[in-house]
Amino acid sequence: MKVALQPASLKTKSVLLHYQDTIDRPVDVSQYRSLMSSEFDTLMDLHPSGQVALWGLTPGKDNANVSKYNKLSADDYVFFYGEKRLYLGGYITHTFHNPELAKQLWTVDHRGQTWEHMYSLGSLRSFSVPIEEVRECLGVSSGFYVMNLYVADGEKAERLIELCNLTEPPSQRSRQRRRVRSKASTRPAPPASTGESDRRVEISYRTEQKRVRDWLLSITDAECALCGRHLPDEFLVAAHIKKRAQCTEEERHDVGNVAMLACALGCDKLFEEGYVAVGTQGQILVSPEVEHVPHLQVYVKEHLAGRRVSWHTGTRASYFAWHRTRTFVAGLAPLDQRPVLDSMAR
Repeated sequence: MKVALQPASLKTKSVLLHYQDTIDRPVDVSQYRSLMSSEFDTLMDLHPSGQVALWGLTPGKDNANVSKYNKLSADDYVFFYGEKRLYLGGYITHTFHNPELAKQLWTVDHRGQTWEHMYSLGSLRSFSVPIEEVRECLGVSSGFYVMNLYVADGEKAERLIELCNLTEPPSQRSRQRRRVRSKASTRPAPPASTGESDRRVEISYRTEQKRVRDWLLSITDAECALCGRHLPDEFLVAAHIKKRAQCTEEERHDVGNVAMLACALGCDKLFEEGYVAVGTQGQILVSPEVEHVPHLQVYVKEHLAGRRVSWHTGTRASYFAWHRTRTFVAGLAPLDQRPVLDSMAR
């Protein structure tokens, strides 16, 4: 999966208008059927409601944007960038070229060009990732800003995927499920045993987790920081609020603030995967994705909805903010809250 960075500052009037017209308010493609060919049927298959978030690029001077656009394909991920932050992301569902539709949606720019190299988006969610962290993922200089479409692949894309807790595109997940069902009669071979070095890493990780968990148990009342249930020690795990892999050495040693106890009955995994987060006032935030999984809905309603997390304090707020703006699978934030969702996020 490639990861693209799309410059789109909402302080630029034309960008804001385009954003309002085709992202904030998805396009009813049935109204433009006469301007579309095969892409209409494709978009309707991918977006049965007919409501589609659309974006596009102009050819640019000397067609500079075309070669970059041609690197993109369905299932790649796009981040929107403005005011030195990634503020929105979504999976590309389809790419297509349609100058007439682009003119109808967005007119033309000062060069007389329109945003004809188009793509549709799905699974949109808000972010607030500062450019400094993006630079670190890309391995670029401190003078790097997203001025034009930037397409990352390989390790650079993987680092952005890890930073922002991106999963497989929805279409790949459904294809994988179909493959599993179709091959139910033939079980795949079990994974190969890990090598000695992998075992040493695993042992080291488990040892550290146990040390952190034991310490947290010694200073708390053996309760899950999220649902508040008092449970036997073996049902509580040490959870990093900010991903351990993204912590500085100093943050890793800030155990009393960067870690918490979470129950293995569901809260730990829900937090890790971004289905729940903790808001600025300690309130539990629930991802819209929970609505699509009935069993998660029941769990969240019974144990998490409406709760305030007492573990959220001033010294831990920045770690919860990091999780909220990178890992949490949020819906679209109100337009007046983008692109700066949370200035406290590290």
